[in-house]
Amino acid sequence: MDFSLLQHADVTHALLKGLGFTVTVSILAMIGGIMIGTPLAMMRLSNNWFARNFSKLYVDCFRGIPLIQVIFIFYFLLPKVFEFQSDTYYGPLFSSVVTFAVFEAAFFSEIVRSGIQSVSKGQVFAGYALGFTYGQSMRYVVLPQAFRNMIPVLLTQTIILFQDVSLVYVISAPDFLGNADILADTYGPETKATFYLVVAIVYFCTSFCLSKLVKRLQEKIAIIR
Repeated sequence: MDFSLLQHADVTHALLKGLGFTVTVSILAMIGGIMIGTPLAMMRLSNNWFARNFSKLYVDCFRGIPLIQVIFIFYFLLPKVFEFQSDTYYGPLFSSVVTFAVFEAAFFSEIVRSGIQSVSKGQVFAGYALGFTYGQSMRYVVLPQAFRNMIPVLLTQTIILFQDVSLVYVISAPDFLGNADILADTYGPETKATFYLVVAIVYFCTSFCLSKLVKRLQEKIAIIR
């Protein structure tokens, strides 16, 4: 394996650009997933029949469909709905963010629901005693406590999300793995092992560091409790 290829400016630029794409999709999808998943979790715990069953159907639906299939559906559907070119840089970026945000919302919803249930019901009743509605009790009393408990699990799911983003390679998105594959084709088949190993090392190091961060957060939260 020839790691001297990494000294080439065009190689470094392409890999960093691909890594930037992957990180951008991961962060935006995490934010979007939490923003969609939180209301879904509240709906799942509400007494409203329609809201509760809609949330359950949403979660069961996306947890039961393979991610790769969801990627294909959104990649070919969104350009037609929003009328943009799917073969540009921002086309795959937009499609990827929406796809992962909507898909991961089903998993973030379950995490948020567990976090809410970890807070004593007395906290909700305390909110009612102050004149809060259900939504206000969740927003001002329950969710701040729940999110503190959920941070390690949310980060763990984000690590999984970061790894799953590599699947956008199948729609030729300019992500980290996709750019590495293009470079391997450019410099010859004998370089594939080198570029794939670089990708694997970066993914491993990033995931390992984030896992250590999660462990430290779990220890701090345990002390606070």
